[in-house]
Amino acid sequence: MKTIEAKKISLPIEGMTCASCVTRVEKALAKTPGVKAVAVNLATEKAMLEVDLKEFDLNKAKELVEDAGYKVLTISDEDSIHLPNQTTQTKQDGISDYESKIKKDFFTSLLLTIPVFILSMGMMWTDFRNIIPLNDDQMNKFLMLLTTPIIFIPGKRFFSIFWKNTLHFTADMNSLVAIGTGSAYLYSLFLTLFPELFPHQHISHVYYDSTAVIITLILMGKWLEARAKSKTNDAIKKLIALRPETAFVLVDGKEIEKRIEDLQKDDIVIVKPGNKIPADGIIIKGYTFVNEAMLTGESLPVEKSVNDKVIGGSINENGTFEFKVTATGDNSVLGNIIKLVEEAQGSKAPIQKLADKIAAIFVPIVILIAIASFLFWIFYSSDFSIALMNFVAVLIIACPCALGLATPTALIVGLGKAAQKGILIKDAESLELAHKVNVVLLDKTGTITSGIPEVSKVITFGYSENEILSLLLPAEKRSEHPLGKSIVNYAKKFDLTEFALDEFETKTGFGIKAKVNGKELLIGNKKLMDESDVDLTLLENNGLNLNKHSDTQVFISIDKKLAAIILIADKIKETSIEAIRLLKEMNIKTVILSGDNRKTAESIANKVGIDEVRSELLPEDKLKFLSEFKDKKNIVAFVGDGINDAPALAKADVGIAIGSGTDVALETADIVLLNNDLINVANAIRISKQVVRTIKQNLFWAFIYNIVGIPLAAIGMLNPMIAALAMSFSSVSVVSNSLRLKRSTL
Repeated sequence: MKTIEAKKISLPIEGMTCASCVTRVEKALAKTPGVKAVAVNLATEKAMLEVDLKEFDLNKAKELVEDAGYKVLTISDEDSIHLPNQTTQTKQDGISDYESKIKKDFFTSLLLTIPVFILSMGMMWTDFRNIIPLNDDQMNKFLMLLTTPIIFIPGKRFFSIFWKNTLHFTADMNSLVAIGTGSAYLYSLFLTLFPELFPHQHISHVYYDSTAVIITLILMGKWLEARAKSKTNDAIKKLIALRPETAFVLVDGKEIEKRIEDLQKDDIVIVKPGNKIPADGIIIKGYTFVNEAMLTGESLPVEKSVNDKVIGGSINENGTFEFKVTATGDNSVLGNIIKLVEEAQGSKAPIQKLADKIAAIFVPIVILIAIASFLFWIFYSSDFSIALMNFVAVLIIACPCALGLATPTALIVGLGKAAQKGILIKDAESLELAHKVNVVLLDKTGTITSGIPEVSKVITFGYSENEILSLLLPAEKRSEHPLGKSIVNYAKKFDLTEFALDEFETKTGFGIKAKVNGKELLIGNKKLMDESDVDLTLLENNGLNLNKHSDTQVFISIDKKLAAIILIADKIKETSIEAIRLLKEMNIKTVILSGDNRKTAESIANKVGIDEVRSELLPEDKLKFLSEFKDKKNIVAFVGDGINDAPALAKADVGIAIGSGTDVALETADIVLLNNDLINVANAIRISKQVVRTIKQNLFWAFIYNIVGIPLAAIGMLNPMIAALAMSFSSVSVVSNSLRLKRSTL
């Protein structure tokens, strides 16, 4: 069977202006050999492709896109396929370049339009005519000379794309502008050069001013839109900016400065205070505190020493350290985050797909309405000028751009905002669906709790706590059991006497037997005490009922007499109680699905405020309960961190993985919480609600604008210049409304 080497790649596209462009680019790329799936995003001006690298031909893709009237912005085949983040930087440069071009065209058009507008308006006043000694014929020729450069220099973009569209039997926003302004300009041109062809038209009935003002206003709108759109991608820009440009590598004991692109796995890198960490790695020398806030949202610096992992892009706070590089570029944590955010921003939500379908038929319908309006006014008024102006007004006021931008701009800002909060949402569909979640199922260990056992209480019988810990420490340091490590970590808080370990024996399934400072120790479970005939009546004498405790119990006997009991529990995360409260405030049902015993699971549930618990579950049991909730028409989110949670994460409507979890869980989930904070489950749902609300506002405005504006233009109630102004600001208003998401509180 043929194997497919599939890969997702991102191609920046230049020249798209509306939803019709999106459809045309998608069709062009879909014809490329090796392309399995394609999604084009107007707001990011990017195509996200899933390709078979063995068949995919980048040059063919470029050729097909250019045949459709657009351009692929890439440096080389290698950059676009093997270095997606290089493509990202290329796209940022492309956006900046497009913005500067459109700005130049706007101001060029504005400078040429001002005299056209003043002269055209001045012709209406007798006093003005006395100032400029030109008759109507001469004035029209002068206006023609001023307007023609506007058509062929700043306005060229509309007409060149219109021509390509015509060759492909398609139409978009550029077609509407070109047909509208071109009709007014050609009519005025013929009236100026061949007035005898229009014996019934007054020679002053030219529309150079309309042509010039319309092009200028639309270019202004495009420039403002480009500026606003560039801000929607601030999150990606900030993530890219986290990377330093160079790193100091130790080679034969000497520091050599290398470009970050030249870093290799296993390089030894030295990082000084205040510097950004250039790649992922493991510390081999030194001690420091690292600020990981931009990646995880966690504000407090994290203590790091030998054998601790460091993440590229985080900032070294105070100490100098050396680390061995384990991952660079796209393979690093930061590279993966950038790639996943890009892919999510390039994906399409269901609501956007609906808008795209409507936009695909929008332009042809508008052209038909414009023609109908023209024919109506020709027959109704017998005035070609009125019919032409209404024809132009209908074409100009129609705005497929607003429809095309309504959804993706809101999604991009929302995904970026989530990323800055340490919430990595992998696709637009998950972001849209999350706002409907009404049931959240949570794994316990590592999700609600830290997943790291900690000593909660030490109960002693005839010994002080320090004496017990001093005797235990040598034995527990030798032990490999997780509970032993918890005791060692707890003991570090005390100033203890160090004793030598005389004897050590592991009793599998029971605990350990040791001899410390001449005393015989038994450390383990109740079965070890029973097997060794240790008298436990002290428990009853002291009124202790251990059955009430959900914590794990470690019994310690010294010379066959019960000396202490250490209670160890999986500590509840600091924010878990607040997270559950927030979910309840949103009327979301919360349920624990745990593989742990009933007593422990119920104890944790009571402490955090969860009413429903299902315990002692295998992975298939979790799936069963999840399916039961889904069968009742609930939209279910599952939150987990382990390999055993992967099936439930995949089955849930929205799978949410804790960032400290296993790779399998992180890959399966739709949303990843990078900072392990359960409050971000509520934040992710809130961001989803804000995004969906903004999308609905944008679509409402875009539809109402067109539904009201087009009929008004068709019946002659809108001047083409006013229509151009309205059309320009409709797109800007949609993008600006989306940008409000950045300032909204959670």
